Amino acid sequence: MLSLRPPCTLSPAPWPRRRTLHGAAGTPQRVSAAAPSAIVEAVSPPARLSFPILVNGCTGKMGLSVAEAATSSGLHLVPISFSSRDMLDRTVRVGHTDVRIYGPSAREDVLSSVIDEFPDVVVVDYTAPDSVNANAELYCKLGLPFVMGTTGGDRQLLYKSVQDSNNYALISPQMGKQVLESHQAGKLDISGTAKAVIACFEKLGVSYDMNRMVKIRDPEQQLEMVGVPEEHIEGHAFHLYHLTSPDDSVSFEFQHNVCGRSIYAEGSVDAAMFLHRKVRSNDSKRIYDMIDVLREGSMR
Repeated sequence: MLSLRPPCTLSPAPWPRRRTLHGAAGTPQRVSAAAPSAIVEAVSPPARLSFPILVNGCTGKMGLSVAEAATSSGLHLVPISFSSRDMLDRTVRVGHTDVRIYGPSAREDVLSSVIDEFPDVVVVDYTAPDSVNANAELYCKLGLPFVMGTTGGDRQLLYKSVQDSNNYALISPQMGKQVLESHQAGKLDISGTAKAVIACFEKLGVSYDMNRMVKIRDPEQQLEMVGVPEEHIEGHAFHLYHLTSPDDSVSFEFQHNVCGRSIYAEGSVDAAMFLHRKVRSNDSKRIYDMIDVLREGSMR
């Protein structure tokens, strides 16, 4: 069996192996002691949340940022990740951890070993749009709770895979804390945030043709037309929505700009912590999004 434990091991898992999708954790107990003239309550301070987290996509900038945010938050980073190519022999350094990169043909065997070693692991996926459904199906097959930060893929099939398997998942096109289309040139798909915001407009009665969306991926245009700071050309998300009345007499503009990846990385870790608590409590709901995280006040 693949051994992934560090010298200092974690505490025993709070629930059975995930592939059974059963089990509940006990609730914290308060201990009280009676004094002659008063009742004194001794309540232990809440323990810092720590559990194993596997970030799939550490070869990419977003996945690497999430892995770094996870270790900074005190979570135990499982030292493996996956690539879309086989025959790899490389590692990625994240803090003090060397993360071994495996090819797609090894995914199921390696993940099965991870489950055996870390039954309470949560997966965060930042891979590629064409990997979304295959990865989700494997997570569901193995009963691995996962946060899907990767946009694209067949989203209806994604939700159906989770529903059919009764697995736990948090799926959201936007993991940033501060925001609920210029992107770096390397972004392959249409912005999930832009599509989600447009869907909200459509619910309000605004008609919109997605083919009219202007995607700006050229760095020179991003600098000159959009105003992206040069130091954030390789990692940003600028969105502008322009609404005009049929007679052109009224117009509205909505804009939200994000520089860097930190809010997405930190939000993804918050999502993983939220999902970990839901699994531990054996919550009856199985599919969540970032609105659920916000409603529960789970953003750090």
